[in-house]
Amino acid sequence: MHSINYNLTGTVFDIQRFSLHDGPGIRTIVFLKGCPLSCKWCSNPESQHIKPVIMYKQADCLHCGLCITACKIGAISPRNKGFINRDICTGCGECVNACPSGALVIKGRTMTIQQVVKELKKDATTYRRSGGGITLSGGEPLVQHAFAAELLKACKAQGWNTAIETTGIGTEESIETVIPYVDTVLLDIKHMDGEQHKKFTGADNESAKKNAPRICQISNTVIRIPVVPGFNFSAEAIKDIAEYAKTLMGIRIIHLLPYHSFGENKYGLLGQDYELKDIKPLRSEDLAESKKIVESLGFQCIIGG
Repeated sequence: MHSINYNLTGTVFDIQRFSLHDGPGIRTIVFLKGCPLSCKWCSNPESQHIKPVIMYKQADCLHCGLCITACKIGAISPRNKGFINRDICTGCGECVNACPSGALVIKGRTMTIQQVVKELKKDATTYRRSGGGITLSGGEPLVQHAFAAELLKACKAQGWNTAIETTGIGTEESIETVIPYVDTVLLDIKHMDGEQHKKFTGADNESAKKNAPRICQISNTVIRIPVVPGFNFSAEAIKDIAEYAKTLMGIRIIHLLPYHSFGENKYGLLGQDYELKDIKPLRSEDLAESKKIVESLGFQCIIGG
């Protein structure tokens, strides 16, 4: 048994229980902060920066000024877009502590492996009965690869099934450190064209293409394609990804994830604009032709999941 550093700390922004769509059985998802991408459709924009971030709910604000007084670096002012100057805010949380109405919420807290495992143990019986377990998500869990690996080792020591949602974008060290402790990899492939990928996600896909073959060698892998109008919702783009998947070891299943705008309201809370606000969400039936393309190349295709 590998030794486990239960005192190692990482930055977690949420722990979501009773998930049915992020690996087998009933699962708990641990969301880690930090991501090399800034996808225009991201459902968790609060996850992109590794440091804690403050979300401002204007409708709940009493305009009492207590947060302005509490902020020692002058990051809060009604004159700021979104109320908070994100360029200088350190995410210390003093404003959150001073707010009497809950208008300010901090996303991101430092936790030890031991603290996370203590939370996960609350549903250990559910994992055993349902064949479920733990899924790491984010953000991009590979950003905090040392913490992710120790957490996965701790989960395996408990006998829990493990999964990870990842773009595959990371260093070789992060892949070799994390993936050996993962039972199922849910690998997002967004687009095969590097320029289009960069235009909509903020980064190219060279690292992802380099790491994907190794990931598939190490662990059972399912390909996920977030299907977004104006980005990759075309026969050509879907076929390109499916043909690439055929070059990867052991890929049998591809999930098509219809675009939705569930995270749109978060952008306002972070003082950001949501660039895809004019794009309508996709329905499952909208992806019928995309599903046929994937199946024609020999894969089992699931819409959603």
